[in-house]
Amino acid sequence: MMINKAYSEFDETYFKKLLEDNTVYFGQQIKKIFKQKNFGVLKEPIEYSILGQGKRLRPLLCMETSKVFNIPNDVSIFCAIAIECIHTYSLVHDDLPSMDDDDLRRGQPTIHKKWNEAIAILVGDSLQSLSFEVLSADQFKVSDKVKNKLIYSLARKSGASGMVLGQALDIEAESCQRQLEIVEISKLQEYKTGELISWSCEVGPIIAGEKTDPFSLYASKIGLAFQITDDILDVTSSSKTLGKKAGKDQEKNKATFVSKLGIDNSRKKATELVAEACEAISVFKDRSRNLCQIANFIVSRQF
Repeated sequence: MMINKAYSEFDETYFKKLLEDNTVYFGQQIKKIFKQKNFGVLKEPIEYSILGQGKRLRPLLCMETSKVFNIPNDVSIFCAIAIECIHTYSLVHDDLPSMDDDDLRRGQPTIHKKWNEAIAILVGDSLQSLSFEVLSADQFKVSDKVKNKLIYSLARKSGASGMVLGQALDIEAESCQRQLEIVEISKLQEYKTGELISWSCEVGPIIAGEKTDPFSLYASKIGLAFQITDDILDVTSSSKTLGKKAGKDQEKNKATFVSKLGIDNSRKKATELVAEACEAISVFKDRSRNLCQIANFIVSRQF
């Protein structure tokens, strides 16, 4: 079943409005939750890490997959906040000198640069635990069965069977005597980037009690397209535009989709993945419009 072609093509004006509306709502709701928390001396670095500029892609996916099943924002927002906490914690730890050793994130000094390494570790730890606190809150009006499924799934996909494993494989690859092949890069990125995107896309059907298969397939396609686009931007963009250091992959002689396929073939592969992503959810017809717009944004973005 083919999706409406007009919906599968990127409409930048439409998407900007979609992203703006969701980002504003997300910002309002996470600030409400933060007002109820006593973070003590960690308040400023925690808020600095998560309330700044970011694509908010994962929260957007949580809310838009939920809308496919008519689940309102005041329900899906708990998942949106939870996944952004996990994602931000991973970035804070990823930036540490013991890992990627980055000085810049989202256009600002990284946590360990603005404060110190100990504060960065504690901020990451706090955001990780806050994620599960949000999902288990009484205000999250879903059944205990759904809460348990979401919590279990996020723990698995963000831990040593998912994102954390991907980070470990990435670190291991840097000391490897040979460059990884495409199949190995794809598997690494499936863990490191893809698992959190996968959880974000499965939120809607899990809450609705529906099958996750079409959304899991959609997620696998956009997750890989996201990483390929990141690899392209690392070569073609600037640190100012990206909000983080550009050219790092080449500097480290790191195997990427671009180093293996070249820029043109990488762009072609990412575009093909977007088409496959839209096809995966075409059964939902007009309700899949926003998800197709997100998929197209992933490969059209400049940051």
